[in-house]
Amino acid sequence: MQKERDNTYLERAIELSKQGMQSGLGGPFGCVVVLNDEIIGEGTNKVTSSNDPTAHAEVVAIRMACNKLGSYQLTGCEIYTSCEPCPMCLGAIYWARPKRVIYANTKEEAAAIEFDDQFIYKEISTGMRDRKIPFIHHPHPKAKEVFEAWKNWEGKKKY
Repeated sequence: MQKERDNTYLERAIELSKQGMQSGLGGPFGCVVVLNDEIIGEGTNKVTSSNDPTAHAEVVAIRMACNKLGSYQLTGCEIYTSCEPCPMCLGAIYWARPKRVIYANTKEEAAAIEFDDQFIYKEISTGMRDRKIPFIHHPHPKAKEVFEAWKNWEGKKKY
């Protein structure tokens, strides 16, 4: 029963990946977000058509689902995606906090068609001074003031 259900939603994500690719929206990736057997968010990769490097299928679907729910979290939701999420999408998924993620193709299979995220995985664990893109820590007292204000702000909404 669960496997059939998973297959149904995974096939929708795969169909979205095909549609997005064929229509020229972006790479061959699709995603759906499901809550209580209802698709509440769908996404295809739109990186090249929107000139937005963050417009991956998972991010597009998460944004749609969160908008529909009126929440920044996907509590109780499941994410079905045509491929194992990249590091950016993995971060977005963890921030959204769904209950599980089901994916079809692996990151190794994505790398075989020239979507290789291994460079990013390596950079994440590389020290700031040794990264390919320089990251320069420039402490500023006004930035610390904002953090201190957040720490003491009674009206904050934790997430």
